[in-house]
Amino acid sequence: MLIQPGKFLAQINSPEDLKKFPKDQLVQVCEELRQYIIDSVSVYGGHFGASLGVVELTVALHYTLNTPKDQLVWDVGHQAYGHKILTGRREQFHTNRLYKGVSGFPKRSESPYDSFGVGHSSTSISAALGMAMASKYSGDALKQHVAVIGDGAMTGGMAFEAMNHAGVSDTNMIIILNDNCMSIDPNVGALKDYLTDITTSQIYNKVKDELWRILGKFSKFGSSAQEVISKVEGAVKSALLKQSNLFESLNLRYFGPVDGHDVTHLVEVLNDLRKIPGPKILHCVTLKGKGYGLAEKDQTKWHAPGKFDKITGEIAKKVHDTPQPPKYQDVFGHTLVELAEKDEKIMGITPAMPSGSSMNIMMKAMPERAFDVGIAEQHAVTFSAGLATQGMKPFCNIYSTFMQRAYDQVVHDVCLQNLPVVFCLDRAGFAGADGPTHHGAYDLAYFRCIPNLVVSAPMNEEELRNMMYSASKYDGPYSIRYPRGQGVMADWKTPMCEIPTGQGRIVKEGEEVAILTIGHIGNYAVEACEMLEKEGLNPAHFDMRFVKPLDEELLHEIFRKFKKVVTVEDGCLLGGFGSAILEWMMDHNYQSQIKRLGIPDRVVEHGTQLELHKECGFDPRGIAKAVKKMAHLNLA
Repeated sequence: MLIQPGKFLAQINSPEDLKKFPKDQLVQVCEELRQYIIDSVSVYGGHFGASLGVVELTVALHYTLNTPKDQLVWDVGHQAYGHKILTGRREQFHTNRLYKGVSGFPKRSESPYDSFGVGHSSTSISAALGMAMASKYSGDALKQHVAVIGDGAMTGGMAFEAMNHAGVSDTNMIIILNDNCMSIDPNVGALKDYLTDITTSQIYNKVKDELWRILGKFSKFGSSAQEVISKVEGAVKSALLKQSNLFESLNLRYFGPVDGHDVTHLVEVLNDLRKIPGPKILHCVTLKGKGYGLAEKDQTKWHAPGKFDKITGEIAKKVHDTPQPPKYQDVFGHTLVELAEKDEKIMGITPAMPSGSSMNIMMKAMPERAFDVGIAEQHAVTFSAGLATQGMKPFCNIYSTFMQRAYDQVVHDVCLQNLPVVFCLDRAGFAGADGPTHHGAYDLAYFRCIPNLVVSAPMNEEELRNMMYSASKYDGPYSIRYPRGQGVMADWKTPMCEIPTGQGRIVKEGEEVAILTIGHIGNYAVEACEMLEKEGLNPAHFDMRFVKPLDEELLHEIFRKFKKVVTVEDGCLLGGFGSAILEWMMDHNYQSQIKRLGIPDRVVEHGTQLELHKECGFDPRGIAKAVKKMAHLNLA
């Protein structure tokens, strides 16, 4: 089913087409663009509320800027659907986030209008500043550089580092703060309160509007008048707020707040800001989910709802005749509460992903012991380390891909001090439709080289519960990684017991070929073994459970018996689980033939998890194929 655009939107295949419309028709363009996003996401799925909230801003930016020469950088990219539709990808947009289709995020290789690839938050200001510096160096003074960053992403430390630099850069740069009080979940922290003070101060906003009107008349008198205007403007802004203006203190000229849904006024403001030299920030107040009532009311639920009926708002759900396994994240959330009820030292920490990680379950049950620290992975880890020094047992839940941002803190603040922090890495392995920016491909490799850190992965829900219980008793750093999506056990609330650190298990006895797996992907090996038995082959299967420390006793048994070994992991082949097995084998002078299956040394794009596993050769059929090839290998 192809979505039909409105009569105005149908004429827009580039920003140049958009510019052909008179300004008074932009409201209709926005209505059609918003409806096209609603129609598309309801049928095909994807992120939803964020793009609806910036429709007017997107149209105004492409109407006033000379993109792609002017550089427009979106933070994260959840809100870039309108941008993609206006920049020549409308007819392909039905493939958004599908295998081999349009990426769900801006991507440099996809379009010249995507000036910077994004997926992790808080990067836009740094990237745009780098572009602006390059233009300044090249003498291209008229080129515009715009970073669009949400108030949620603004809580990330990188954003403040970049603003600190931008304030002394003397570059032609505009930072647009898209303020909707949301990231995926409601925003937290002092910055949220500060922005609320600005947006709700009636006196400040009334005087600000009058100040712009009066001082604007004097702007024609040149640079000296501009300097005076800037000083007067800054003094008035600071006097009317409870504290000095944060952004002005960083030498960023602050404008706003403005209505982010008034497209004609946005066009006027952006045209004015283009004429003002130096770094500046425009504060736009928007509503996430704007234009779709249900998304406006429940913004977390409608961040990425999947397919839905746009009339009734009913979100599509698969109907099953039998009980289904839970999501791993929910097993984590409920198990953490169980553990915390028995151990008052246990605390939960997540960087802005309480619903995505299911930390919200503990936040509701024990609000004084569970913390959302904002989009601040580095802080989350060192905050956890601080808790651990005082006898607490922090469970720090961070998506695998975002843990990359806090690697130094894991090494320096946790592992070198051997502090008992438990890292729960959600979305490990292929993340699916979110693509390479979100794949958790590297954690096994980057964690197993750190001293003192236990590196584990459960094959099912029971093992996840047991590992969490074991980690709560362990006196040192402990990591547990698990994938996005469902497990395999409908009856998953099993009694918890301690797993000895570094102990694997035999899943299936067998002959000739041994399959060694780590984590949930071991369930594929179970399927592969069933296929192979029908063909007369009987491989053995071992769930190793730990990459560090390895179960050396079990490995000695395996390598004494098997001369053919296949390792399987939903992680990078370079330095990962298979590499650990190879190293161990060589260190102990065994001579077995090993075939490693996992994520190859290249960027793997988006698709369903199974599609990507199949592409990389470690879906059930891929494992079976590798075992058959190994079984027929002559090791003379």
